[in-house]
Amino acid sequence: MATPAPGGPGDSPSAALDELSRNFTYGALGAGNGSLSGAWYRRNQIHLFGALLAIFGNLVISVSLNIQKYSHLQLAHQEYPRPYFKSVLWWGGVVLMAVGETGNFAAYGFAPITLIAPLGCMSVTGSAIISVMFLKENLRASDLLGMTLAFAGMYLFVNFAPNITQAISARTVQYYFVGWQFMIYVILEILLFCILLYFHKRKGMKHIVILLTLVALLASVTVISVKAVSGMITFSVTDKMQLTYPIFYIMFIIMIASCVFQVKLLSQATKLYNTATVVPINHIFFTTSAIIAGIIFYQEFLGAAFLTVFIYLFGCFLSFLGVFLVTRNREKEHLPQSYIDFGNVPGKQMLDKIQPDPNGLSCGTLPDGSDSTKSPSGEKKEV
Repeated sequence: MATPAPGGPGDSPSAALDELSRNFTYGALGAGNGSLSGAWYRRNQIHLFGALLAIFGNLVISVSLNIQKYSHLQLAHQEYPRPYFKSVLWWGGVVLMAVGETGNFAAYGFAPITLIAPLGCMSVTGSAIISVMFLKENLRASDLLGMTLAFAGMYLFVNFAPNITQAISARTVQYYFVGWQFMIYVILEILLFCILLYFHKRKGMKHIVILLTLVALLASVTVISVKAVSGMITFSVTDKMQLTYPIFYIMFIIMIASCVFQVKLLSQATKLYNTATVVPINHIFFTTSAIIAGIIFYQEFLGAAFLTVFIYLFGCFLSFLGVFLVTRNREKEHLPQSYIDFGNVPGKQMLDKIQPDPNGLSCGTLPDGSDSTKSPSGEKKEV
């Protein structure tokens, strides 16, 4: 599909609308169009390719996380542990993480946001499976139930995701970027972001919902820019060069900046709360904001039937529930004992256990708060 040169008659709003109408294709219902039929596959093969890229990327991310975790465990058992960044195994996990994120990035160039974003559940469920197989972690009943729900939800939202094929050109992104729907959405999002940031910075509110809502608001901007950049690169490879348009670099800068601030806020959340709490909430918030962004900016549910939207949202709900069950109480199982039992302490009759003192050099403190105890001779000795 040829794209008129900038500055010509093709840059008018009517030309942009004509291009949008050519870019959108909808599959009509009819005989042989059922789930996984030949007609369904032909109509959705480009989306399936994007979905497979996203699944591959998320599974590689799962492997990378477990490799990094295994590296940390190995270093912790050494008598003189080295810094983790000097471990070849840890760097192997970092390389795999980059490969997985590249797969996710490329997937947005072939499939709608509303299809790719919920597939993040594959990273959580895949990580749980790998940790059971290779790190010998316990497989719980809630893990099996969560994986089943996540896979069932994935089948539903992949099968009932918007059946829309859209070529993302620079003019298409420009048209959406100045659309009234996106303008209203951006204004509301900026207002909400500023209010939450005020409570977070000025009032010192560190609640996990505030932190992860800030992350999700940035994530909606991230997925819009990621799809725009990835789509324009894909369009440049398959049709005509789009990288000469200023909108490409605007979206690229927005993508980098929003990712950096996301990581910063997410790291604050992981410092204040354990991973088992952060992961499911962040997945739900991120996916929800990404779906809303895809609906508003790229109009991905335009013309979709109510039943299709309902089943799609139900599939997302099942995947959310599955992620919650897989991550529930997982961190608590691996925490060490909160108390150290020293048995009978000379000169002190006690049935309690000694509380470790994280701020001192001694092994622990007694229930009365003292760091010393008396020996049979009456001298005080440090515990």
